[in-house]
Amino acid sequence: MTVSAPTSGGQFEVSDEGVLVRGSSTSVLILSVDGQYVWSLTPDRDGHSVAGGTMVPWPTVLTRFLNGSATVTITDYDGEVLFEEKVSLGTGEGAISIVDGSGHPLSVDKVGHLTRSFEATDESIRAEILEGTQRVLADLRDVVGVEAYLNYGALLGAIREGRMLGHDSDTDVCYLSKHTVPADIITESYAIERTMRERGWSILRMSGGDIKVLLPVSDGRKVHIDIFVAFYVPDKDGEPVFYQLGNRSGRLRREAIVPVSTINLHGYDFPAPAEPEEMLAFIYGPKWRTPDPSFKYADPPAGVRRLDGWLRGFRTDMGFWTEFHNTHGSELETKQSYFATQVAKQLPEDAKIVDLGSGAVGRDGRFFARKGHQVRSVDFSRAAVAAVRRRAERHQLPLVSDQLILGELRSTLTLGARLARDPHHLYARDLIGCLDKAARHQLWTLSKMALRPGGGKLYLEFAATGENLPEPKPEGLVRRVDPALVQAEIEAAGGVVEHLEIIDGRDMLEDPLPRVARMRASWPSLKSAEGN
Repeated sequence: MTVSAPTSGGQFEVSDEGVLVRGSSTSVLILSVDGQYVWSLTPDRDGHSVAGGTMVPWPTVLTRFLNGSATVTITDYDGEVLFEEKVSLGTGEGAISIVDGSGHPLSVDKVGHLTRSFEATDESIRAEILEGTQRVLADLRDVVGVEAYLNYGALLGAIREGRMLGHDSDTDVCYLSKHTVPADIITESYAIERTMRERGWSILRMSGGDIKVLLPVSDGRKVHIDIFVAFYVPDKDGEPVFYQLGNRSGRLRREAIVPVSTINLHGYDFPAPAEPEEMLAFIYGPKWRTPDPSFKYADPPAGVRRLDGWLRGFRTDMGFWTEFHNTHGSELETKQSYFATQVAKQLPEDAKIVDLGSGAVGRDGRFFARKGHQVRSVDFSRAAVAAVRRRAERHQLPLVSDQLILGELRSTLTLGARLARDPHHLYARDLIGCLDKAARHQLWTLSKMALRPGGGKLYLEFAATGENLPEPKPEGLVRRVDPALVQAEIEAAGGVVEHLEIIDGRDMLEDPLPRVARMRASWPSLKSAEGN
């Protein structure tokens, strides 16, 4: 390969758009900025054909950092330098610095998240992570009583390289459940969560079969240790199919997992699958011994659908929303919307309100809180939930912030049960266009549970369908919805649409948006419905 500047017609060109690779390449490339590892890519897989070669766009999570100048280095996996030039991106002013708020270097991990890799982690911190993982596994096996083992990147690093993978960012452990019915598997997972909390661990629940241990380390961050369930479910012919969260599914012998073996990683012993090589081939494919820091999982679609339905609900856009809030949060208007001011006039002084789909700014929920209302702010994205929580605490507002996944029945029913005992009004601006049909029906279920007992109202504003209309922003994440369809769904769920108007309004980024629907609905009590 030829080493050359981007303007000299060589193999690589780095621009605001991404990395242009002249010709094609199936090789793994490592990209660094001022000597800091940032990103791994495989051009033919990650890019698209353009005049003169293959363009690999920058990952969305990186774009907010790419303003200034820096020396960009591209190497192959063995470290041979293929390109090294100082480039200017964006305005070209200042230096490009890809770090977190504390100045720690960040890189893109294998699932496209921006995180701190082990390569950028001090050896003493690495030891804390390994010791913490060892304690988690010991509690799972000795206290909880499940067959737990080290897996994924940590297992791969131990078997293939005898050390942690430099480009990995966390540790993953799994346990083999004895259950074959999803409801029993979820019940077991919640019991594990309770026991681990009693042991003093800080736990974040991700789904019905996946929890994270948040391990504090001495450099100030919290490292995630994922605890994934694994289990067998018979297929239609009675043959066992293996499922393991992290989206793996297929045929894997039980004898390849238990009884567990022992492996050593950086001097620490860990329980591992009985046949680690067989597990790694199942996860990463037959070429698992060949290093590929840009590896991306090819998850069986049928297995993913089953895992979604059994344990997770449907959260296809969650990563995109997190990226949007992290990248464009500063562009969002912080003053309350006009719709919020109109809804406030209709609310009793002591009304409690749920701001559904609050986003990272939570501007309307905070407006209601400033007006003296008790507010519960909920959103799909954990990043948005955390941002709203920080703002509320900073301004000492009567507002709590939680996650709600309307694509997940368990999440919907949990909030619905709370609101049935503690009636609130429901407010949702720009939410309807973010939901698919199944998630909208979950919203009507939530509304029925929350509003019937206390006679509250549901206030909606969303982009309405029509001819030759621009799509609301952010494009691809928000869509126009037919108001007649929304009304029909509400009525089919037992609700009543009390008010509907179509006006011109603004989208999520406060750009002018023609044809916006505003709707108020209620769910009469069963006694009222019977009386009518």
